[in-house]
Amino acid sequence: MAAPSSSPTFGFGIIGIGLIADFHARAIATIPGAKLVGVATRNADKARAFAAKHGAPFHTTDIAALVARPDIQAVCITTPSGAHLEPALVAIRAGKHLVIEKPIEITTVRTDEILRTAEAAGVHIAPIFQSRFGEGARTVKAAIDAGRLGRLVLASNYVKWHRTREYYTAPRGQYANDGGGAVINQAIHGLDLLQWFVGMPSEIFAWTTRRVYGHIEVEDTATASLKFANGALGGFEASTALWPGWARRHEICGEHGSIALEDDRITHWEFRTPLPGDEAIRTAGKDNALGSGASEPGAIAVEGHRRQLQEFADAIRAGRAPALDGREGRKAVAFVNAIYDSAARGAPVKL
Repeated sequence: MAAPSSSPTFGFGIIGIGLIADFHARAIATIPGAKLVGVATRNADKARAFAAKHGAPFHTTDIAALVARPDIQAVCITTPSGAHLEPALVAIRAGKHLVIEKPIEITTVRTDEILRTAEAAGVHIAPIFQSRFGEGARTVKAAIDAGRLGRLVLASNYVKWHRTREYYTAPRGQYANDGGGAVINQAIHGLDLLQWFVGMPSEIFAWTTRRVYGHIEVEDTATASLKFANGALGGFEASTALWPGWARRHEICGEHGSIALEDDRITHWEFRTPLPGDEAIRTAGKDNALGSGASEPGAIAVEGHRRQLQEFADAIRAGRAPALDGREGRKAVAFVNAIYDSAARGAPVKL
C-alpha cells in the first residue's frame, strides 16, 4: 500500500510521450516541490530527447525500470487511450499513484480492472478532466447545486470542432488505439462536465457517422438525445469534421434560470431572482484561462493540467484521495460507452 509522501520533492514519471505528455511535463514544472524524474517510451531516442527538453534525469524504454525508482511517487499515463491498462497495472503493482490522461480506458471493463487493482493496492488514481478545474465550470456547478435554476428542464452539450485530415494519421482514428472518434477523444470532456453538473443520464438514444473522414475507422460526428434521472431532457452533438470549430458549449436551463458556458467562459447567466454577485460573474465570465481545442489540439492551455496535478500532489502528500478520483472518472467512460452502444443497436440504452 502506498503511503503519503513525506519527501520534500514529489516525483513524477511519465509513460508515453505524445502531444499531451508535453502538457503534463510543463504542468509538473510549475508545481512547487514537484519534479519530473523520468520518462518511459518505446523509442530510446525520443525518450532521451523528451527527458532533455523537460530536465528529467532519467529516461528508459522499460516501464518496470521507471516505476521501480523510489524517487517517483506518481506516474502519468499518456499513452493512447486503448493502451492505458497495461502500463497502469505495472505502475500500480509497483505502488505508484496514477494520473491517467482521459479516458481512464476505452471500456468500462478495462477501466474497472484498473480501478479494482488500484483499490486493492491502496493507490490513488486521478483521471485528467481538467475542465472541472476551470473557474467558469465551478461557478456553474455551484449555482446548480445551490438550486438557483430550480427544476432542471434541458441540459445539453455541443462540441463542434475541427480536426484536419492529416490529424487522422494511423494509429489515430483506429478503434484499438482510441476506442472511438469525436465522442471519446474530443467530446468526453464536455460529457464529463455535463454529468458533473446534472448527473448521469438514465437513458440515451444516439447516432454516429463518418460524415467527412471516410478513411478512418471511427466516427467523426455523433448526436444523442438524453433523459436524466431527475426528469430533465437534453441533447448532445459532437464533430471533428466541420470548419472552423467553435467553442465547446453547455446549456443548462431550468424553471428559475439558465446558464450557457462556452469552453470555460460564462456567456449567459440569467435568473428569475438575481443576486448581488451576478453581474460580477457575467463580467468575469469572459476570461478563459484553460484555452480551447476547438480548432487545434495543441491550443489548450497548460493551466488546466497544472491545477489538477497540483491538487493531486497536495492530496497524496496529505494522505487523502484526489478531488477527482478513479470512480468519478469512470462515469465519463460509461457515458461514452452508452452512446456507442445505442448507436450500434439503433435503439435507446438505459444506464
